[in-house]
This record gives sequence, structure tokens and C-alpha cells, in this order.
Amino acid sequence: MPGLSAPSDYSREPPRHPSLKINAKEPFNAEPPRAALISSYVTSVDHFYKRNHGPIPIVEDIDRYSVTITGLVEKPKDIFMKDVWSLPKYTVPATLQCAGNRRTAMSKTRKVKGVGWDIAAIGNAVWSGAKLTDVLEYIGIPKLTSVTPLGGKHVEFVSIDKCKEENGGPYKASIPLIQATNPVADVLLAYEMNGEPLNRDHGYPLRVIVPGVIGARSVKWLDSINIIAEECQGFFMQKDYKMFPPSVDWDNINWSTRKPQMDFPVQCAICSLEDINLIKHGKIIIKGYAVSGGGRGIERVDVSIDGGKTWLEASRYQKPGIPYIADDASSDKWAWVFFEAEAEVPQTAEIVAKAVDTAANVQPENVEVIWNLRGILNTSWHRVHVRVGHSNM
Repeated sequence: MPGLSAPSDYSREPPRHPSLKINAKEPFNAEPPRAALISSYVTSVDHFYKRNHGPIPIVEDIDRYSVTITGLVEKPKDIFMKDVWSLPKYTVPATLQCAGNRRTAMSKTRKVKGVGWDIAAIGNAVWSGAKLTDVLEYIGIPKLTSVTPLGGKHVEFVSIDKCKEENGGPYKASIPLIQATNPVADVLLAYEMNGEPLNRDHGYPLRVIVPGVIGARSVKWLDSINIIAEECQGFFMQKDYKMFPPSVDWDNINWSTRKPQMDFPVQCAICSLEDINLIKHGKIIIKGYAVSGGGRGIERVDVSIDGGKTWLEASRYQKPGIPYIADDASSDKWAWVFFEAEAEVPQTAEIVAKAVDTAANVQPENVEVIWNLRGILNTSWHRVHVRVGHSNM
């Protein structure tokens, strides 16, 4: 592509924050310390998890860079950054979460395949850019279109990023056209993250943000946008990121029997404590994040200090001084919610957290019932073990 290239090796990788826990070096996949997540409602770029499938693309000439919009449309077009910048700019606070978040806990039940993420393959950022609805309208597809006159029903995003799973081809994914053309869905072609231009790890110069959906659909380093009749047939849509039951293994899997995963289920995790934590006698503060897919708010977070026998309700908040009300206009519907509870911990304790969203979806108690061979969507109750002892804390 003019102005943007994908290197063939890892010699020109960008710098990364030294506190990140590196789960894979090439391609680079890393997450921050869990405590960093709750230090700020908006996750810093440095501490936002890095999920990559190949060497990081390089912009050589931003003025020559363009995205080709083609496929089942009457007027295919190349759009340049100046065209994207000329459209109304929207800012959307949204949490991105890798479908493999908390995979390491699932792998303790039975071995799974994938990057070994702890609980921090998630982050909340303020994304800015043009709404995809406006971009598609710019090339002649009206808002709230479910099918184009030529039969297009899906929007495929293709990256310049090359990955081994595609046999050296580009990373790609798709969403339904009706979602792409619905202004309420807030799908962005983003060029800023937290008020600054995207950095290289996060998709510079232009990426898709699909709020409320697993991070795998928010394609970085855009090369083209294709209007297609069926779902994207790429590896990450058809042979990955699908939810299978515990009975399926690599000997009997049939990928065609499942739809690609889109919305993320309700999720929460404790970030103020490590496992195992030595704590002082007395009351402790239990803090963490909670989030649900599809724009559903968090109705409740329950915390237990006895492994789930008894519960207390945690307080929930997004921004200081503004009460959090699930699904209210004052709340960021695509963003996570922090929770906090105070409890007196006995000599040893299993502290548990579970969240409930506005559709009354609740996290499953045990990871065993949702185990799957790819280790995705581990939304089981999050547990940490603590013991009271003498320390120099």
C-alpha cells in the first residue's frame, strides 16, 4: 500500500513500557500489572495491552496513505487521511478486551491453545475519529442499510499486517453492514487514542474500533474496507475466536458449526490483590473492573471473602463525582466500570468477585463449565487467595 508497509521481521519494533508482562516477544503480546488497570479510568497508552500477530507496520508517507473501499458498492473509492479528517470527529470511551483475557486460569483446568494472558488483556481508552456510518455514507451507502443494492451484507476490514495464521496474508475481520451503518453502534475509524495520534502498537495511522465486541474485530493498520455478501472468510473469523463446548477437542472440532464470536459476555476481575497476597490484619479494600459486551451496563458487582458462601455488594463508579447508573445517558455505555468493597478478612480467605449486567447475565461460578480448547471468554468468577500475616507493608 502507498505510504504504509508491513516489515518482514522484527528489527523495527516500537519501544514499550518496561513494566509490561511479556507473554510473547515475536509477535509482541504483553499486558500491564493488574494494579495499573485500576489506577486510572482511562488506561494510559503505555499500559494498554499489546496484541499483535506480526511485525508492527510502518508509515512511510502519511499523505500517500489511503484506504480502499470496494466490493459490493456502486462507487468504489480510495479515501485518504485528509478525507477522514474532513468528516465529523467523534470521541467514544470504549473498553477493548482480548477474547483470550484470563486464559491462564482456564488452562489450569485443561491445556488450551493461545497466548497466556492473565487478567489484564483489557483496557479502557478514549478513541476519536470518524464514524464508520459517515465514511460509508461518503461513498454512497446510507445510514441503517442492512444490504446494498449489489447484495453486500457485511463490512470486512483488512489490515496491512501480515500474519502466519493467514499464510503470510493480511489480518482481517468483519461485522454486519447493519451494525456498521448504525450511528448508535459508534463504530469508528479511529486516528486518536486518549487525545493523541494512535501509536504504532495501537494501529497508527488508522484503525477500526468496534465497541462492545471482542478486540479481534477492531482491526488495526487499515488497508482496505470491503463490502461483502457473507462474513469474512479469514482465519480469525472462521477458524479462531469461536466458542465451543467442553466436549470439543482438536480431534473432533468442526469450525463450521459455530458463528464467529462478537459481543463479549459479562466480566469482572479483582485488580487490587495478587494471588497469593500477604496482607495485614484488619479491613482491606477490594477493587477491580467490570464490563459487559453489546453496550450493556453493569447492574451489580458482588464480592465474597469466603469463597462464595456469603456476599456483599460493591460500589460501582466510572468517573469521580458522577454516580454510575447502568444504561443511563450520564454513563459511558461502552466502557468498563470500577468496583470497590471493604471487608475484614479472616486468617486466610478466598476472595471472589462476580458481576451482573443489565440483562441479568451473570458470570458462571466455575471455569470448568465454560472450558474450550482455544481458552477464550473465561468469564468465570474471579478468585484471589489471601492470608493475614506479619509483613513490612
